[in-house]
Amino acid sequence: MIGAERMAAVDRNAEALGVPRKQLMESSGNAIAREVRELASSGATIAVVAGRGNNGGDAFVAVRFLDEYDVSIHLLGRAETIGTDIARENWVALQDGEYETTEVTDSRDFDLPEADVIVDAMLGTGVTGALREPEATAAKRINDSNTTVLAVDVPSGVNADTGESDGAAVEADRVVTFHDTKPGLEGLDCKVTVADIGIPAAAERFVGPGDLDNVRGDVGGRVFVIGGGPYTGAPALAGQSALRAGADLSFVAAPNTVASEIQGYAEDLIVQPYEGDRLTPEQVDGLVETAASYDDTVVLGPGLGNADETIEAAVRFLESFSGRAVVDADALPAIPDLDTEATLVCTPNRKELTELGGPETNDLREVTDEIERLADDLGHVVLAKGATDVISDGERTRIVRTGNTGMKVGGTGDVLAGIVAGLFGTADAFDAACVGSYVNGRAGDLLYDERGEGLLASDILETVPVAIWGESDE
Repeated sequence: MIGAERMAAVDRNAEALGVPRKQLMESSGNAIAREVRELASSGATIAVVAGRGNNGGDAFVAVRFLDEYDVSIHLLGRAETIGTDIARENWVALQDGEYETTEVTDSRDFDLPEADVIVDAMLGTGVTGALREPEATAAKRINDSNTTVLAVDVPSGVNADTGESDGAAVEADRVVTFHDTKPGLEGLDCKVTVADIGIPAAAERFVGPGDLDNVRGDVGGRVFVIGGGPYTGAPALAGQSALRAGADLSFVAAPNTVASEIQGYAEDLIVQPYEGDRLTPEQVDGLVETAASYDDTVVLGPGLGNADETIEAAVRFLESFSGRAVVDADALPAIPDLDTEATLVCTPNRKELTELGGPETNDLREVTDEIERLADDLGHVVLAKGATDVISDGERTRIVRTGNTGMKVGGTGDVLAGIVAGLFGTADAFDAACVGSYVNGRAGDLLYDERGEGLLASDILETVPVAIWGESDE
């Protein structure tokens, strides 16, 4: 089962893997035609009511496979307003083939002919909310027709994720949906056929540009990095990368012995010093209060060091905090047996993964099931870092293949933690981890031809915005 937003991402990922949407539309149209043949014998009358998006485009393709039927196509709106190139191409193919087509520019003029089967291809899974004109009138006419109705992907007006409708909706007798069933189809009183249209499994398994598209449209918020003490570069990198990923403000809480040094890395960071030379339990209450009062996304760990009292402080912080946090590096020993209400993304490297109770391996792709079990046992999202990254929330597991050998240099994990935090303010933990890993690797890939094995973590800061908002035509 797959939701509408995830389905859009998978379509885009398939395209990046070399399966163009035009090819998927051709397969979808063929699947619609097969369903029509099951519903009506040769010579029957078929009325196709089509919208101006790819749902309509699927139906345009189907018509070319139904020459043994008496088919009429009713486009809701003007042909010049068809919304995608591939749908428009298939509409033009119908014109060139002299198929019977009508443009419905006024719902009052919509005349639905008598037919043996009506194909509802007005709106697809990506459209929610009440039907507007001319779709609302078309849905009423379809429902009043007392004719067998085949809906394409989802009945128009029905929310593909919930099965609910906000007003009028097409009452389908049959639905042909693509790749996988949709949650909202379960409760409908109709037969649902799932058609395999050739989307490769890798489009779901590997994080790709479709996943990025779903996350990058809404960013912002505050990131609060708790790091530094023995080390100063790590928290500065995490704070800066959070800003590059779209955070509005980035704060770094650090011991006063190193605060000025961290501030020196970037004037964009807001450094908040506390007493001492490392994080200890005495500072925890104030840090929790600050993070909670501003609804900050926390990055806990970069450069903290591994002193016993620092680990104790990390445990106490996470047990007192109920917000969002990325737990990285020196704070990871706090995770096993942790009792917390916080929503966590844990970012271990291969060695740290083993210390958390995960598998010992040189290739994370070979132990995805074990990583999924670990995430389930811990109750947190695990972003395991390696030559390829593996992300799991205990139920879903994805793999990220961006990145290169130049990124073995120190500090790239701190950049990753900040990117995930920057996305975590508006995306859920799993999506932030998946897309954060993808963006981090892609930012490094944009530099590899120029820098090669001389790539620095600080270099990646410059390409993070391009990796998120630039072109993503892999």
